[in-house]
Amino acid sequence: MKRLPIIPTTVVAAAVAVMIGLGIWQLQRVGEKQALLARFHQAVKLPPIAWPNSAARGEDFYFRKAKGFCLQPTSWRPTAGRNAKGESGWSFIASCRTGAEGPGMQVDMGWSKESKPPTGWSGGEVSGVIVPDEEHQIRLVSANPAPGLQPSAPPSPDTIPNNHLLYAIQWFFFAAAAALIYYLVLRRRRKQEGP
Repeated sequence: MKRLPIIPTTVVAAAVAVMIGLGIWQLQRVGEKQALLARFHQAVKLPPIAWPNSAARGEDFYFRKAKGFCLQPTSWRPTAGRNAKGESGWSFIASCRTGAEGPGMQVDMGWSKESKPPTGWSGGEVSGVIVPDEEHQIRLVSANPAPGLQPSAPPSPDTIPNNHLLYAIQWFFFAAAAALIYYLVLRRRRKQEGP
């Protein structure tokens, strides 16, 4: 019986072990994500809150209804978005001054096919739903758009995918494929070397 080549076998075994470990980690993430999505669905049913001005985790506020007051929009940020009909275009996020102190407020004030920011809104009370924001942790999607804009698509936890089971299956498949390919390479090599 011929011995296995030490270095290639060690490398392949380590790679397979890492892939299996990643698959197991993704399986654990399935339950975590399900619990998080259940929390978001529960948040939708809670009564409205005032716009949070604390340093609490943004995740604690996702999908809560909220009200805030924009003293003045200081800038506009266009971002890819959809309207309530599902059409693609631009959502316009206003950076709002909320007072002398506090982090301010990011507000999605509506959607347009054009990338030019609106000019007819100078602030006021805003109510809507809190969602994740890549740059500022949270933002409010206004239920009422600024003049000249259409409502942005209403936020829903249903739009957040839970793909961790699929990722786990992929990692297990990669591990099995790597082990099988290595086995076939060894078998072919032994045939070529002969008895």
